[in-house]
Amino acid sequence: MSAQQVLFDAPGPRARRNIMIGNIVGVLIALGILAWVIQALAEKGQLEASMWTPFLEARTWEFFILPGLANTLKAAAVAIVTSVLFGLIFGIGRLSHVTPIRWAAGIVVEFLRAVPVLLMMIFFWLALGSSGAVPPQDAPFIAVVTALTLYNGSVIAELVRSGVQGLPKGQREAGMAIGLTAGQSLRSVEVPQALIAMLPALISQFVVILKDSALGFIITYPELLQFMRRLGVGEGNIIPSLMVAAAIFIVINFGLSSLATRLSVLLSFRTKGRRPATVEAVALDPAST
Repeated sequence: MSAQQVLFDAPGPRARRNIMIGNIVGVLIALGILAWVIQALAEKGQLEASMWTPFLEARTWEFFILPGLANTLKAAAVAIVTSVLFGLIFGIGRLSHVTPIRWAAGIVVEFLRAVPVLLMMIFFWLALGSSGAVPPQDAPFIAVVTALTLYNGSVIAELVRSGVQGLPKGQREAGMAIGLTAGQSLRSVEVPQALIAMLPALISQFVVILKDSALGFIITYPELLQFMRRLGVGEGNIIPSLMVAAAIFIVINFGLSSLATRLSVLLSFRTKGRRPATVEAVALDPAST
């Protein structure tokens, strides 16, 4: 049994009371801000039924919401796959025992993490448009996916590196004891275990990819936010349209975050080696001996 590390003292009665008071004050402040926002929207006529009825029409979903959502999910799905591949390649590169490979991978990862993803989107969009290498209608999509891949792939590479370095040293020693080289142990033993441990953080990064795909509207990529802006301009309800787009993003991101939480709980049981309840019951039952 491993001893648990105490990171902070358990709060006493006075500290718990102060925490409760702080939570209540925070909730009241949040409710006050929400009430102020609702009142301001009502005074501007943004809560009138005529502003929201377009979202009950089939044509709104057929020509605006669903096409925009499909483009958003398409860009996010492609970027997720390519980001994971990029992260695995450069994450293993950062762990390589060959010094030039490790340095080159480190320089690439640190550089891409420092560049804002929007700046990369604009750069690739302008570069592809001026070069004529791809059709003009495909340039925004490629720019969005490329920028999301490079930025989030570098973050995933750091997740891979930290995940492998967080494993017990006995994992590599066990791999080398059965005849594996350091590189084979890294690829066959350490990285697969690190991927399991970092899966909740990886899914959280997928949420970032999905949210950052909305930046594509700046380079004319027709994603959900772009379609909802067009709808708002046409119907004269730009604020309700943006609120609906925000609600859709919140629902999708909440689903991904809930999945990450469930995986975290599931993997915590797995990594702790907790025995199933039925096995414990049998072990403690005197009739079974």
